Amino acid sequence: MQNDASTAYSNVIESGEDALDNIYLPHLMVIKEIVQETPDVKSMKLVFQDEEMQKNFSFRTGQFGEFTVFGVGESTFNICSSQTWKDHIECCFRKVGRVTSALWQMNEGDIIGFRGPYGNWYPVERMEGKNILFIAGGIALPPVRCMIWHALDMRTKFKNITILYGARTVADLVFKRELAQWANRDDVTIVTTVDPGGETPDWKGKVGLVPIVLKGMAPSSDNAIALVCGPPIMIKFTLPVLLELGFAKEDIITSLENRMKCGLGKCGRCNVGKVYVCKDGPIFTASQVALLPEEY
Repeated sequence: MQNDASTAYSNVIESGEDALDNIYLPHLMVIKEIVQETPDVKSMKLVFQDEEMQKNFSFRTGQFGEFTVFGVGESTFNICSSQTWKDHIECCFRKVGRVTSALWQMNEGDIIGFRGPYGNWYPVERMEGKNILFIAGGIALPPVRCMIWHALDMRTKFKNITILYGARTVADLVFKRELAQWANRDDVTIVTTVDPGGETPDWKGKVGLVPIVLKGMAPSSDNAIALVCGPPIMIKFTLPVLLELGFAKEDIITSLENRMKCGLGKCGRCNVGKVYVCKDGPIFTASQVALLPEEY
């Protein structure tokens, strides 16, 4: 779907028209692979059309970007691939609005726009030598998937890796192939759960809300850091459980990725109190989150 809008964009680039001065100008990316993860979620593997850009591009695990469907608009997604992967980047999105609905209709080989990376990143160096607990809910697995793969790619730098992932139903679990792959590793502990009523007859995982399953797991907080990402209601009830288990607020890290907007802090819609999530986040410790107004 190489539309007129992306062709016009290419003409602007070739002419050099305001290209260096326009902070909103995206780079062109080719969709190399599309996977339908759930009935309303897809993941995409992307490469820059400009080979030199692909060669030189870098980001830090946890950052995000703006993904453009030309003629329609742009949406903000976490870069859900690891910074250790140099030949492409990946994103994952749910079909919920005009841009994501247009993105849903695109095919492998089509061109989209990308600008970024934006925001801060997971404190990877501080996490090295520690036990890592990943907790994710629903479509919020992608924002921690990038760090899961980073830890697995650099496995000797981390101690025990535990993953707790939940969704409303079995059908809502994303990256099912990778969940199975991680479950088959002897250096990873993975627990999957679905909400009561969301299980199928052949479901072999847990049934229960993420905070309740977490409490039953009772993972040790000794030399450990917890990464949490999910719907705000899940985060709200998960953080107290982690505190009860002995995790310090500085060792609980979450992503307010649902607040990301223009990526630059210019539109003001990412503002929470004195914080601009696009510039100051989206990665925050629980102690930082505690200082924010409850509107987040």
